[in-house]
Amino acid sequence: MRDLRLSRRTLLKGAAGAFAVPALIPGSALGADGETPPSERVNLGHIGVGGQGTSLFNCFQGCKGAKSVAVCDCFQDRRDDRAKRCGGTPYADLREMLARKDIDGVVVATQDHWHVVAALLAVRAGKDIYVEKPLGISILHDQTLRKEVRTRKRIFQYGTQQRSQNQQDRKGCELVRSGKIGKITELHVTAPNGASGGSTDEIPVPPGLDYDMWLGPAPKAPYTKDRCTCNGTYHIYDYAIGFIAGWGAHPLDQLVWGYDVHKAGITEVEGTGLIPDKGLYNTVLNWDVKLTFANGVKMTFKPGGDNTRFVGTEGWIEVSRGGWKTEPASLKELELGANDVRMVESRNHYQNFVDCIKTRKDPVSFIEDAVRSDIISHLGDIAIRLKRKIRWDWEKEEILGDPEASKMLSRPLRAPWTL
Repeated sequence: MRDLRLSRRTLLKGAAGAFAVPALIPGSALGADGETPPSERVNLGHIGVGGQGTSLFNCFQGCKGAKSVAVCDCFQDRRDDRAKRCGGTPYADLREMLARKDIDGVVVATQDHWHVVAALLAVRAGKDIYVEKPLGISILHDQTLRKEVRTRKRIFQYGTQQRSQNQQDRKGCELVRSGKIGKITELHVTAPNGASGGSTDEIPVPPGLDYDMWLGPAPKAPYTKDRCTCNGTYHIYDYAIGFIAGWGAHPLDQLVWGYDVHKAGITEVEGTGLIPDKGLYNTVLNWDVKLTFANGVKMTFKPGGDNTRFVGTEGWIEVSRGGWKTEPASLKELELGANDVRMVESRNHYQNFVDCIKTRKDPVSFIEDAVRSDIISHLGDIAIRLKRKIRWDWEKEEILGDPEASKMLSRPLRAPWTL
């Protein structure tokens, strides 16, 4: 794509010497009216424009140097409306949209089970990707996407917007990494609990919904009024693992931002939880996950909040989207020195993605951290479902001595969809 843009600029430059310049050229074509010239503009495609997808669509409309040119969604009314709003083209099949050579970046905001499959198709089509959280529905899905992103040198931004929206979170993580609370001894993460229920009564598929495409790589299932909804996409195990990942992605992302869990080395994971046996929703609720690290640090992950607490030998820091707390309180006023750790600063998660498409630098929420945080959710879910402790080799990213648990590191996909 970069070569294509260069060739356009070169072509225009060369053509100016061979032909007379037309008397009337729209100012916007040259950037004279403040717009980015088309040859320098980042063209975006959107896959999934439901609730969160529309929120992202709206945010990207305000990004400098970018333009949304295509929209794909299984609901016809959604794709037609958003495409009309941006002056782009609607698509029912993501493969047709991804075949366009003029699209540079793709925003993936589908239901969870489509995240990695859609992102892989985009990456292999030469596109950079913004992927909503959580990442994948299995650890193998995460690992596969990470490998493809790095091998193909694509830009990846994870939809954990707290890294850009809450500057106190960044400072809190900088203080932790700079040793201002001493040596880390405990980690505590909380997230909202999720939902149970959901109708299992089959009803006709509504007009305008391509239900087979909506299911995509997931198993065939009868349509019900609650299946293709926000609750359905988060709390049906065929499509997700529940809020242990769906919302847990946010505080777990803050965890890996402030502390190198991969270097600490998770060795054991155990947990309890409730898996509903009635209704449509069947992901884990009331989870209580405990992790042990090779360096002796202990971690808990439970529902009931939305925060991340780092406990050290000299105090603690808790970050959340609602603010931050410290002990001692004076930590909030502490200024970082020249030799302290500084994190990448972003004030706009969406503009950061657009800018990084141009600079080819990693965005503030990059692929390795996305995988690290998502793995914690999956290990907790596996331990809960098997009702036993599992041992994990963080360097090799594999479960040790438990073939049944190891099988749960992947998920089968319905043809023709593959990793």
